[in-house]
Amino acid sequence: MEMGWLLWGTAVLLLLHVLMELSPTVNFALRIGFYCVLCLVVSALAAVACLLVNGGRTVKNMRIIKAFVRTFKYFFGLRFEVKGLENFKVEGPALIVSNHQSVLDMMGLMEVLPDNCVQVGKKELMYMGSVGLIMYLGGVIFIDRKSTSSAKMVMSEVAKTMVAENLKVWIYPEGTRNCTGDLLPFKKGAFHLAVQAQVPVIPVVYSSFTSFYNPKTKLFTSGKIKVEVLPPIETKGLTSDDVTDLSDRCFSTMRETLFRLSGHPGIKLVLPKGSMTREAQLMRWPCDVPGENHQAAVCISTTLMLKQG
Repeated sequence: MEMGWLLWGTAVLLLLHVLMELSPTVNFALRIGFYCVLCLVVSALAAVACLLVNGGRTVKNMRIIKAFVRTFKYFFGLRFEVKGLENFKVEGPALIVSNHQSVLDMMGLMEVLPDNCVQVGKKELMYMGSVGLIMYLGGVIFIDRKSTSSAKMVMSEVAKTMVAENLKVWIYPEGTRNCTGDLLPFKKGAFHLAVQAQVPVIPVVYSSFTSFYNPKTKLFTSGKIKVEVLPPIETKGLTSDDVTDLSDRCFSTMRETLFRLSGHPGIKLVLPKGSMTREAQLMRWPCDVPGENHQAAVCISTTLMLKQG
């Protein structure tokens, strides 16, 4: 009887392996399914550890959560190349902003997460079973994105708390996942928070996942992720009038870094003097499009910066 179950189990595993090799859709579904199950199981185990060690909700639990999640990369064949960790060593609290690409971001987050750092996430995440529980125990700040007034009140309290408790706060300024290989326009809430608290902004950039992960084409393989922590941007003396400039500066710096890390260098063109448009930045990069005989499409993004005579 036991031999029969063993044979059936072996046959099922072999069949799944063959299907994964032959069908990208099956491979993607199985890997994502395994990732979700892994998140639920590990979150439950980490929650028990957090309660035993620290007794409840505290940012100190992030050390325990980090230790668990950093093992995930070995299951999926992901490698991280990290630079600039010294830029986290600022005195006092700080705001950290990074690009947000997919459900896999949690692995990248935990790979570089500094001590005494909490994240801001949407309220809906709190109800995702053991994952929501471990986020709560880790001190994640939940906001209701559907209620602007509620979100503003929470962020105002966050500004006071991060200064009083010397916390670093991690926010994704794009506001939603974006796996296009580029950045979405930044929302201003994070930068209002930094100016209100008068704390530096530390940009963190992850290279594009599109070479190994793309839900639209059902691509999910092993790969390398480059991470760069950029120098802090000071906000002391800035007011609400400077929020847009601060946001634009972070966006520009992070976008340039994203293209560089992803192997998509920018080409800067200077137009003739006297033209209304003095500078134009032409960015050409290969978009990793699986299939189509493995030919890479070429995307062109042009940013015009208008300046007076």
